[in-house]
Amino acid sequence: MTDPIRNFAKAEPRNAVILWLTGWSMPETAFAELQLHLPEFDHVPVRLGCAETPEQMVAQAEAAAVACLPEAAGTHPGLAATSRSSRKLLIAGWSLGGLLALRIAARGFPDGLVLLGATARFVRCTEQADCGWPDAVLRQMTAALAKDRPAVEARFRGRLLSDGEKKAGLLPRLPREGSWATAALLAGIGLLRTANHLPVLPEIACPTLVVHGKEDKVCPYGAAEELYERLPRAEILPLEGSGHVPFLGREADVAEAIRRWWHGARTAFDSPPL
Repeated sequence: MTDPIRNFAKAEPRNAVILWLTGWSMPETAFAELQLHLPEFDHVPVRLGCAETPEQMVAQAEAAAVACLPEAAGTHPGLAATSRSSRKLLIAGWSLGGLLALRIAARGFPDGLVLLGATARFVRCTEQADCGWPDAVLRQMTAALAKDRPAVEARFRGRLLSDGEKKAGLLPRLPREGSWATAALLAGIGLLRTANHLPVLPEIACPTLVVHGKEDKVCPYGAAEELYERLPRAEILPLEGSGHVPFLGREADVAEAIRRWWHGARTAFDSPPL
């Protein structure tokens, strides 16, 4: 039997790279299966779990993006040598990684964004509970990390999936706790508490695909609607029954959605927004 994924990879040159920015406490390997369903792209994961400060985490993500730009002549070791001058850069950001992706996009680096369970601002007041969490929760997580780090990570993972996904047995498919250094966990919380990219959303002109679970308990679905409404070139893919890991158990479908969106979005490069 022929492998359609392999056949697609042979038929299409790799003229785009996806830079992957993961969520809080999650290893970059969380995207591994999704990447397997997108063989026509080069994939560059960023190891956020070794950052020691919020500033270092931002710098690490931005440096990885710069290294993937055509003018960098493909200096990133994860990139193939072909078509460097015409290669397009996509950034896929999940949750915390979505905040980093939006920051980089505001600088005009990527040709496209894929936002997975993302938000432009995580900390919200009580009246905006449909878009994020109160800062008090993050302060409590910061204090609890010093006392019982495994319990903090376990509680967080308990919020990632919808009830239906847990009943379907998807919980064991989540990466195990402990892949991030404690300093990186604290740095990530620091970014979640302070990052606010709402003011720059109208200035991000690149095509964007917003993929979001309708039952997300971490970044509620209201955050996705906000992104869709404020980003000039956004498309939204709501996933019924999905929680905060919208690609988990749906890798083939989400990959196909990214593929179809990207092939359509490429025509946008010749048509700047008004």
